[in-house]
Amino acid sequence: MGEAFDSKAFLASLTHRPGVYRMLAGKDTVLYVGKARDLRKRVSTYFGSKAHHPKTQALMALTERVEVTVTGTEQEALLLEYNLIKEHHPRFNVVLRDDKSYPWIYVSTQQEFPRFEFHRGSRKVAGRFLGPWPNAGAVRESLAQLQKLFRVRQCSESFFANRTRPCLQYQIKRCTAPCVGLVTEADYRRDVEDAVLFLEGRNTAVLSGLVTRMEQASGDLDYERAAILRDQITLIRRIQAEQVIAGKGIEEADVIGVHQEEGQACVAVILIRGGRVLGSRTWFPRVTAATEPEEVVAAFIGQHYMHEQPPAEILVPVLPLDATILAAALATRGVRPVRIRDQVRGTRKRWLEMAATNASQGLASRLAAGASLRAQLDKLAEALSLDEVPQRIECFDISHTSGRETVASCVVFGPDGPIKSDYRRFNIQDVEPGDDYAAIAQVVERRYARIKRGEAPLPDLILIDGGQGQVDRARAALEELQLAHLPLIGVSKGRDRRAGEEKLVFPGESSVRTLPSDSPALLLIQQIRDEAHRFAITGHRQRRARAGITSSLESIAGLGPQRRRALLRQFGGLQGIRQAGVADLATVHGISRALAQRIYDQLHGGQP
Repeated sequence: MGEAFDSKAFLASLTHRPGVYRMLAGKDTVLYVGKARDLRKRVSTYFGSKAHHPKTQALMALTERVEVTVTGTEQEALLLEYNLIKEHHPRFNVVLRDDKSYPWIYVSTQQEFPRFEFHRGSRKVAGRFLGPWPNAGAVRESLAQLQKLFRVRQCSESFFANRTRPCLQYQIKRCTAPCVGLVTEADYRRDVEDAVLFLEGRNTAVLSGLVTRMEQASGDLDYERAAILRDQITLIRRIQAEQVIAGKGIEEADVIGVHQEEGQACVAVILIRGGRVLGSRTWFPRVTAATEPEEVVAAFIGQHYMHEQPPAEILVPVLPLDATILAAALATRGVRPVRIRDQVRGTRKRWLEMAATNASQGLASRLAAGASLRAQLDKLAEALSLDEVPQRIECFDISHTSGRETVASCVVFGPDGPIKSDYRRFNIQDVEPGDDYAAIAQVVERRYARIKRGEAPLPDLILIDGGQGQVDRARAALEELQLAHLPLIGVSKGRDRRAGEEKLVFPGESSVRTLPSDSPALLLIQQIRDEAHRFAITGHRQRRARAGITSSLESIAGLGPQRRRALLRQFGGLQGIRQAGVADLATVHGISRALAQRIYDQLHGGQP
């Protein structure tokens, strides 16, 4: 505790109202955020003579002062607590690091012929959102089922608006071709309604409606339509039979399992929607060794559902201390009350056991992978004669085509593997085409100028995909930023670019070093280098594609912005324009025969 902080005077000034307190170390680093029904009573417990938990002892040894924020209610304090945890990621709090949102299925119900598509992110646009789903794979599987069962469209708006004949999806009976009028709006809308009911788990209502329509079609002697409906009914019943994990009377719930081991924690969540288990997803929140399961559950629920709509029921292995307040806070984010329960029986109990098994398996897999990675990091530190085992490694690579559309990548690895949220791409500008040395210097300067401004922590090791020239320029850029003390190594590709023959280049050393091809350190370097290359080339291809569309069409005399847009809209992109003949190009509004010929010649190298 800092000498300047007078704890007695501070405690005497505290109110008995609810609020949030923050334990601060030097440089105002937030160590811990907590909430209290009575601020004076709660904060006083940290300064009493009573023996503290080891976690609290470690916290107080680092704390230099305490700050508080008074709130109107305990519920407001709870919401503020989780907002501050998300903002500061305090060391002694349980922190949910992966806040990536769930995917949804979006239905554009405002359109004449709605489409179904994958969606992740804001749900403020017009239309309807169905979900959430545990992962992207579950969404893709469900969309594939919808195409088989109800033949609803999933094509983009530009594709749909420019069709003159049915596409392949119609031919293989995955769409009813509303784009060319082969289905009426009323019939298509009925298929959409059935698809929505199916996704909501109301299969009985869907089957009942299909049976009625089949009987009606049969009575009207429309046997072809009756046969289509019969096949739909058969397929739905088959899918329903495959979904053996179901709970009667349980429409919507999330089931949470927690497992802790070796100072790490895994939280598994099983999603129940429409009485069906949709799948599971795991998180690995940051915890301290002495964190109790109740604290993990409470922190996960608070941080996770503050940006996800909570279900009507949350099943937990152990009830958090503030479950009532937590449920009331979550209810303000939804349209109905939220129940948090731990004492359950029957199907709910089996689901809790399943979630616990998933959490245990998830952490076991992570520990196994982490042990292997930690061993590789140890070997890397030994092989490179580093003072300490690196906890953060950054690797740079450059990608271009003949020096054009150059993109640099920076990937980040830690003890748990790739830290993808810290990956960055840089569009290289104002360098000579093909000058990889200058490109490396620019990206290193831009990256670490940002880091010095506080964007991310400094790395313990920097890898450059390149030889002595790239390493020298990178070192010069670091010296300009007064970061020359950071360990820097170049990874030069071996003869014929064969894996296992890489040469390691060190600044200021004329000779290179090599590692055995089966060295764990070299395998880790290869993995990080390959990830940097993948990330760079993906960005370069995207930039090249955008530039290709623009440059190829903009250079044609007489082809202004409106005509370019008309061409792209008609043919769906540059590839479609390339495949079109002169006569096809001339059918576009505003494109004369002579201009169509110029477009064709430009895109085909002047060949007739």
